[in-house]
Amino acid sequence: MIATSADVIFVKGLKVQAVIGVYDWERAITQPLLIDIAIETDIRQAAISDEVADALSYKEVCDDVDDWCQEIQAKLLEHLISQIADKLLAKYPCQKVTISVAKPTAIESAEAVGVQVTRYAQSAVKETDIDRDLDDSVASQNQED
Repeated sequence: MIATSADVIFVKGLKVQAVIGVYDWERAITQPLLIDIAIETDIRQAAISDEVADALSYKEVCDDVDDWCQEIQAKLLEHLISQIADKLLAKYPCQKVTISVAKPTAIESAEAVGVQVTRYAQSAVKETDIDRDLDDSVASQNQED
């Protein structure tokens, strides 16, 4: 099934306190993180029904991400963000997630530093692979003609 829409649910500036960092002093405290999340999902049923039961819950996403940050206690933002992306894709009906995690207190002379990733659900990757294979097949046939 090829996606015909690109609906996005987003959370901007989720504030989380978490243990994050490689130094001993960082492992002994919590630090603020700012998290932006974009979840590509099909919102058509919620748009038609106007029922909250048919919508992806923003609050549940925020609560889950906060809980996961507390549980993971990563040393690196790269590890934390990858874990969050995998968990979002596993739990919610989505094709793609884009997440950025910023540490606003990491570098004194910078407003924030951080990492951003985009990850795809396995079904979305398979569709992309199929599309690419079809495109390659068509290109090969055109070259033979």
